[in-house]
Amino acid sequence: MNLFNIYLEEIKKKIIKHKKDFNLKSADDLKQVVVENPPEKFDFDLSSNVAMIVAKLTRENPRNTAEKLKKIFLKELKDFTDIDIAGPGFLNFKLNNKAWIKIINSIYKNKRNFGSTNQRKKYNIEFVSANPTGPMHVGHCRGAVFGDVLSNLLKFSGNKVTKEFYINDYGSQVDNFTRSIFLRLREIKYKEKFPENKENLYVGEYIKDIAQKILKNNKNINLNSLEKNYKTLKKESLKYSLDSIKSDLKSLGVKHDHFFSETKLVENKLVSKSIDKLKKNGYVVDGFLEPPKGEDASNWKRTKRLIFKSSLFGDDSDRALQKDDGSWTYFANDVGYHSTKVSKKYDYLVNILGADHIGYIKRISAAVRALSNNKVKLICKVSQLVKFLKDGEPFKMSKRSGDFIALSNLLKEVEKDAIRFMMLNRSSDMELEFDFNKVLEKNKENPVFYVQYCNARINSLFRSLKASPNKKINLNLKNFKINSFEYKLLRKIIEWPKIVDLASKKFEPHRIAFYLYEVSTLFHSYWSKGNEDSSFRFIKDGKINNPLSFKIFQLISIVLGNGMHILGVSLPKKM
Repeated sequence: MNLFNIYLEEIKKKIIKHKKDFNLKSADDLKQVVVENPPEKFDFDLSSNVAMIVAKLTRENPRNTAEKLKKIFLKELKDFTDIDIAGPGFLNFKLNNKAWIKIINSIYKNKRNFGSTNQRKKYNIEFVSANPTGPMHVGHCRGAVFGDVLSNLLKFSGNKVTKEFYINDYGSQVDNFTRSIFLRLREIKYKEKFPENKENLYVGEYIKDIAQKILKNNKNINLNSLEKNYKTLKKESLKYSLDSIKSDLKSLGVKHDHFFSETKLVENKLVSKSIDKLKKNGYVVDGFLEPPKGEDASNWKRTKRLIFKSSLFGDDSDRALQKDDGSWTYFANDVGYHSTKVSKKYDYLVNILGADHIGYIKRISAAVRALSNNKVKLICKVSQLVKFLKDGEPFKMSKRSGDFIALSNLLKEVEKDAIRFMMLNRSSDMELEFDFNKVLEKNKENPVFYVQYCNARINSLFRSLKASPNKKINLNLKNFKINSFEYKLLRKIIEWPKIVDLASKKFEPHRIAFYLYEVSTLFHSYWSKGNEDSSFRFIKDGKINNPLSFKIFQLISIVLGNGMHILGVSLPKKM
């Protein structure tokens, strides 16, 4: 139930009814009409630019058009007690008490579906996709939370979502990883010294851990030759590494629906099949690329190879699909992978990328357009860096895992709820400061605590009244008495469906976290006012002071429940 959309349609209907008076030719003339929140300084509930849009049709002063529309709306729209004309012609609408009662009852009836829409699209969201050559590190954390919450948000909005993890288990980095495990195994079993300084080897303690697990479960493993046992050792090594990644993700509250193996992609010749498809459409040709711009071209080798004409689809230049030795490039494998996504008939593909992959967006977006004949859209969202601070200084955690900080270390310092909420404390395309001091405080500076405490306080009121949070309260015009704090809360509550709609359409789940914090701030202010002024207290003589207050608390509980469910954050009733 998006109140803004409902009244937008009502406003449009009335103008269409009087279309001769406004030179309206079709409903398309009203496409730019919007209904939104008025500025807080106005004591009104809705605002619209309708007069200014219609004035373009009548070619008259927008305020004159606004006067005409005001008369029509006050006469024919029964939910408003007053309409004001502001600025160049904005119309501000004030809901009457009867309308408010209807709205409140409707929200309560919808409960866990309040704010949900019926979008019914099919999404594939790929996120994290960390190299399986080591544990999750803190650099993956923000993208993991962002992808998971975005998935929850789109599901809440009525879509079908597949959460996918692409396993980069093919190529030189996996060869080096497997060789590192092999050498650690020989170190453990035969006391051979591990070549710590050898180039391209993985030296973290986690390599020893994996080697010990393999040896424990495969006591008779042949360690005489890596080449003869490469496939088996690679499979075992990746299994334990992926188990560690999945365990860390689970601790963060993240669970993927599907893990896609790059090795299977290559072995099943899906790369060559996707390239052949592009060839048939004339998007892949044999040719030569120009030397990389801005780089030393003295060692550039002009080699004929397969080239994807990505510049036809908005990329800055065409892209090589083969290396000098004729093997597939990383990009070619990615083309093959995205071809499998396209074949599954998703409406949208979403990739959550790290800050270091910004330059990769145009080429892979071009590939998806070419593979789908422009029918499937790839949306890439960038997850920027996180700076960890403590006492105002960069916070350094243990690097037991090698040259990075493991996510498991962060989870030892801060609980999951705080991490998830704080990772959404800014838009994903902006750098984020994660302040350990703030997330451990029990005050307004810690947003997740502030939201959870709001819910705990509301439930304490229900317990004080010995009433169920689901207790039925009937509102009528006689007992509808609203104070300034409750009015602000109601205005904020009716925003919820609009926030959900905007956040899901723009792929900006941080809007949910911001909104929940704003609702909680309003409630805490109301609570504090009751401590200062007895006329604002919720409970008097063991009874609720105002039936409307109880109903509003129920609505806040609904909004907090829906919002924190999307964020994947718990909502305790006691704190």
